[in-house]
Amino acid sequence: MATKKKAKTPTKPDPSTLNVTEEKGKTKERKLAEVQLSPTIPNTITAQSFLKSFAGEVDLTEAVTVMNEKSDKIIAGDLDELESTLTAQAVSLNAIFSTLANRSANNMGHDLKTVEIYMRLALKAQAQCARTIEVLSILKNPPVIFAKQANIAHGHQQVNNGNQSTRTGEILNSSNELLNKDSNATLDTRGTSEASSVNQDMATVEALNRGKDSGRQGKIKPERL
Repeated sequence: MATKKKAKTPTKPDPSTLNVTEEKGKTKERKLAEVQLSPTIPNTITAQSFLKSFAGEVDLTEAVTVMNEKSDKIIAGDLDELESTLTAQAVSLNAIFSTLANRSANNMGHDLKTVEIYMRLALKAQAQCARTIEVLSILKNPPVIFAKQANIAHGHQQVNNGNQSTRTGEILNSSNELLNKDSNATLDTRGTSEASSVNQDMATVEALNRGKDSGRQGKIKPERL
């Protein structure tokens, strides 16, 4: 008589195992490297470790999916969840401050060292709460930044701000500024002439020719060749 085989019960997937889907054009090693260096997966594992103590086991694959969805929303510009997170953290930090401050007060007059430890921790929680509220307010109302223009000129440059008119021809080299002292001065743009040779016979000048009129000043006359 043939016996019926019992149907295998499906095994429950391990919540701590991450299921990775293969992609075309990528090797297994490449996909594993992307998973290990992903910005969301390691942080999801860290969050899962801390949540396990009070929330129980969280499926890693689903947690990574949720983390990626949250990241995509923020990248797209939706900051509503960040605002909710900061608000909840500010409330939690305020509760931590109140609890530690009360414990410090309960030990007042009994153990000064314990009072100091609890009070120091309470003030740290208070400071962190204030910082969280500050970040939340900046996120809700970003500050307006007024930037002034800094003009840095290298060499012969001219930068005019405001309503002043700027013309290219007004940019002058400092070595030529003396030409503008006289409005009638003109610049000779002709080529530089070569120096002519000196006739040695013209180098010697005759003595003054005092002519008949000795009262007149004599003129220097060069000797003609």
